[in-house]
Amino acid sequence: MASVAHRGETVDIGGRRLRIVRAGLAAGPSPLIVCEHGAFGCASDWAVVQEKLTARGLRSLAYDRAGLGYSDAGPAPRDGRAINDDLEALLRALGESGPILLVGHSMGGLMVRLFALEREHELAGLVMVDAVTPDVFGLPGGATAIRGFGRFLQVVSHGAKLGLMVPVSLVSGNMIGLPGQAGAEKRRIHGSASHAHGAAAEVIQWPETSRMAGAVELPVDLPVAVVTAGPHRGRGPLKAIQEKPAKSSRAGFIEHVEPSNHANLLGPRYADAIVRGVEQVLQAGSR
Repeated sequence: MASVAHRGETVDIGGRRLRIVRAGLAAGPSPLIVCEHGAFGCASDWAVVQEKLTARGLRSLAYDRAGLGYSDAGPAPRDGRAINDDLEALLRALGESGPILLVGHSMGGLMVRLFALEREHELAGLVMVDAVTPDVFGLPGGATAIRGFGRFLQVVSHGAKLGLMVPVSLVSGNMIGLPGQAGAEKRRIHGSASHAHGAAAEVIQWPETSRMAGAVELPVDLPVAVVTAGPHRGRGPLKAIQEKPAKSSRAGFIEHVEPSNHANLLGPRYADAIVRGVEQVLQAGSR
């Protein structure tokens, strides 16, 4: 995978390299928007969102976590703390010492929440995009479903070594609806054995990452925007736990994008909602 041409660049974080995709101005007074992908995701997931942020004069960074996409593998265990260690090392390597705004999709929501709780880097706020929260383990069947997903990804990882994910990627590799080069890149990554292995390693650590991320509540002064996919009707308990970080913030924002689903919320039709969440957080921080 590492030898295949791809968007972005790779950055050494201390003997390992992470693939990053930067968009917008190279530097500026506004916070850097850091996009954290979900389970089995990669930097490509954010291509449409980054394009829309750039159109609004905002700069952003998406990256492949260790072992996923075009990034080198990292040491085990691949829990949220190890992932955030990598992010801090990446920001240092890039000379990004100013404030950042963290945007997390799906399981990436746990990563950005944990970063906000444990790291001293200045934060402009969080945007949770159809994000997982620690409270999901309290839903009926939540813990069973998550552990089952981890076992499923382990099976996928073994199958990918035999090339079985390549034809699957032609069908399910771009459910976001990414255009052009980003879409082709996403399909290549989706069919990769190393990517499947890296994703499984993260999901196996999901319960531990969730425990760490749920140890304490987020600071009430931290601006938080929550953007969810799908209708509220019939999903009340899930929507309630997704809304909680925004409702607990003094500067919270919530938007439910009813026609969207978990994947295409990041695509061309619905990504404007994510940008609105970013803008709400930035406005809250400027007051």
